[in-house]
Amino acid sequence: MSELFIPDYDPTTLVRSVTVEIAAPSKVVWDVLTDLDQYPEWNPFCLSATSTLEIGAAVEMVLADYTGAGGTFLNTEYVCAFVPERLLSWELRATPESPYAARRDQVIEPSTDGSCRYYSTDAFLGEFAHDIMTETGDWVRRAFDDTAVALKRRSELVYAGCSASNARPDQ
Repeated sequence: MSELFIPDYDPTTLVRSVTVEIAAPSKVVWDVLTDLDQYPEWNPFCLSATSTLEIGAAVEMVLADYTGAGGTFLNTEYVCAFVPERLLSWELRATPESPYAARRDQVIEPSTDGSCRYYSTDAFLGEFAHDIMTETGDWVRRAFDDTAVALKRRSELVYAGCSASNARPDQ
């Protein structure tokens, strides 16, 4: 499945999260990942997200600032892949106002009927890809690692039938 997503990128400008083994079926993980309204309950990086998740739709996000400055920032990306129980992707498109481009792929790989693996990548694209990687690669990796671990915990709790109030990793 690793060849599924980005057709043209420089591997030196790719951030990849840890791969987590999740003791829940891919459908449960997919349902948690696509239930954007619940992100504030469990996601330490993406504190809120709004989207229809249709191809081309905007994903309006409030993200935790992992640079060390604290606070949050707004980010809008656009859904570019939606493969139920396997792949959810959105991209930051270069514009005249901001020449930076990237693509985030969130991958679910079923391993058995009751478990799966998850990881995410961010490919920085375009002429500024190396600059973006140098400036943001480390904190993006930390944010994605935290998200992967939190998704694992939330999905396993949902699968076990536990209450959502126990799902946030910082509680």
